[in-house]
Amino acid sequence: MNPIKIRFYIFSLLLLFGYHSSFAQQSWKEITSIKELYRSYPYLGEGTFDHIDLERKGLEKVKAAVSKQNWVIAANELLAYYKVSENGMGLRKTLPNASSKTVAAADTILKDVFTIQSVKGKVPLLENGHRDWYYKGPNNDREWAWLSNRHSQLSNVMGAYFQTGNPKYAQYMDLFLRDFILASLPYPAEKKSESIWRGLEVAARVKTWTRVFYGMMESEYISPATRFLILSSLPDHAHYNRNFHSGNNWLTMEISSLATVVAYFPEYKATDEWMDYAIATMTESMRGQVYPDGVQTELSSHYHNVSLNNFELFKDLCDEAGRELPQYFTQTIENMYGYVAKAIRPDGYRILNNDGDRGSDRAYILKAAKKYNKPEWAFLASNGSEGTKPADGPSYFIPWAGQLISRSGYDAMAHWSFFDIGPWGSGHQHNDKLHLSLSAFGKDFLVDAGRYAYTGEIAKKFRPYALSSKGHNLVLIDGKVQEDGPRLADKPVDSKRVKLTEDFDFASSSFDDFIDLDGKASHNRSLFYVRGAFWVVVDRIRTEQPREISTLWHWHPDADVKQNGNITVGSYSEGSLEIVPVGDVAFDIQMIMGQEEPEIQGWYSPEYNLYEPNVASIYNSEIKDNDTLVWLLIPSPGNASKHKSNAKIIGESQNAIELEVSHNGQTYELSIPFEDNRFAKFNKK
Repeated sequence: MNPIKIRFYIFSLLLLFGYHSSFAQQSWKEITSIKELYRSYPYLGEGTFDHIDLERKGLEKVKAAVSKQNWVIAANELLAYYKVSENGMGLRKTLPNASSKTVAAADTILKDVFTIQSVKGKVPLLENGHRDWYYKGPNNDREWAWLSNRHSQLSNVMGAYFQTGNPKYAQYMDLFLRDFILASLPYPAEKKSESIWRGLEVAARVKTWTRVFYGMMESEYISPATRFLILSSLPDHAHYNRNFHSGNNWLTMEISSLATVVAYFPEYKATDEWMDYAIATMTESMRGQVYPDGVQTELSSHYHNVSLNNFELFKDLCDEAGRELPQYFTQTIENMYGYVAKAIRPDGYRILNNDGDRGSDRAYILKAAKKYNKPEWAFLASNGSEGTKPADGPSYFIPWAGQLISRSGYDAMAHWSFFDIGPWGSGHQHNDKLHLSLSAFGKDFLVDAGRYAYTGEIAKKFRPYALSSKGHNLVLIDGKVQEDGPRLADKPVDSKRVKLTEDFDFASSSFDDFIDLDGKASHNRSLFYVRGAFWVVVDRIRTEQPREISTLWHWHPDADVKQNGNITVGSYSEGSLEIVPVGDVAFDIQMIMGQEEPEIQGWYSPEYNLYEPNVASIYNSEIKDNDTLVWLLIPSPGNASKHKSNAKIIGESQNAIELEVSHNGQTYELSIPFEDNRFAKFNKK
């Protein structure tokens, strides 16, 4: 039987037959010394040394005490060893001078009020004095419980301690850790999904505890009992991540956690085996979850960064442990950063797509640019105030991910758009192929719906909308939404579907699988961006029967959106965007904001658990058979009414549609292909 399993059964028997009777006389809160810990939890003292390599240099006194089964002395000697060892030198900190200064956010945590993904909840106490580590927050959201068990609270409180030197923060950390580790016993030694023992939470705790263990090494406020409890629990955490990890970006977090134990606690017997396994598994995973263009296969900017952070952490841990990784590993990390730099908005924020949050990548890229000596990344992230102008750009097509990032330039007021013609994604997917997001003048205009929440009341209400085509800037056919697409790409997007020149960007793709649609129909969307001027969207519908077509445009909540005939305008003081239908199609236009019945529509979620109403401009039209809808998207600085633009269709063939666009005194003749970039033409009169 697995030795971890044996420990679990023995521990359960100890509990059953009352070997912890002394616990009734001494509260767990009062256990601060090794002697007190051993008296109440004798199994912890003995079991921990099963994992320690007692032949390791520096552990002679520990070995001698263990040979005599003097567990109290052995534990104290082990703590003494760690205090003078060279482990974790980069994590050790000089203690601050004591003071009574406080940090308001940390003081809230000291009241056991945790803020998890913008939701604040007070963790209740159980009759035995332990916090209820299974508490799911005020919204009864299991995500709340999971994330609270990752112990980011400890990092916040530790930061407050080093900022102020106030002992109450260190004392809270001590009691917090002792509470959790004792309450989490016994280790189940099997794959779980409940609040405490799940892979992501196990992985996150290891990283936080390691920083606490070494960062607070000189502190008198972290008791010997708590320090030893950390050392006793880490092998269980490592065992879990070694044997019960998941795949994809979860794997990167869990295996980097395993490497954390190896790098900072090499005294455990299994470290060589753990690291061999970690390197092989992480390298194999990287090959499987990162495309050659550097994009993580879930195709969410948020989870791309999660994977990247853990790949890079893993490399740093291997360096710490003196283990070498293949060159492929380092090159892929650089490719992943390169993608983030190319996709960044002019305001420094990342794409909001699939399950993700609209966070800033500016500082992230600037730091990476220095680390990897990539001045072109710094240029992209700083609006040209740092680094070197890229030899390519300003627009980029990411071929395996199928993403076109269009820009007018690199300045803070530049036009920017994101057009998705790639696969569905390997996880955290939304049904949003052919979606377009757009910003200009430092403001978002057309937006993705966001992710809202995964569980709880918010998710119950909004999650289907977040996943559905109805929360994106797409076409619905007879009100039907997209079916799931292919999870992975087996090759990059055909190069004939894309063209980037000095004057324009072009990309095109199709979708033809709509849920419960009567008969067959397909939607081909072409995007044509005239650099520095405007976008043209061409939606070609192919069908053999009459259809109702709904074209959805979702606006950022801060935009002032108004309808002027067939034209919709979203405005800020900095500038505006007009959506102008081109041609003679008759539209029934709905302006929906914050609708809940008969269905959710007109909502926006920039971050997990945050949401607000926004305007959805829905253009409804009827077609008898094959038809083409054309949209002119015109960004204008200042007031849109001061800028005159118009467009007309001058021809359509099987290969392309031809337009003449008058804009700001210039006339443009455009040929916009449906598929093949050979038919793309641009002429500025």
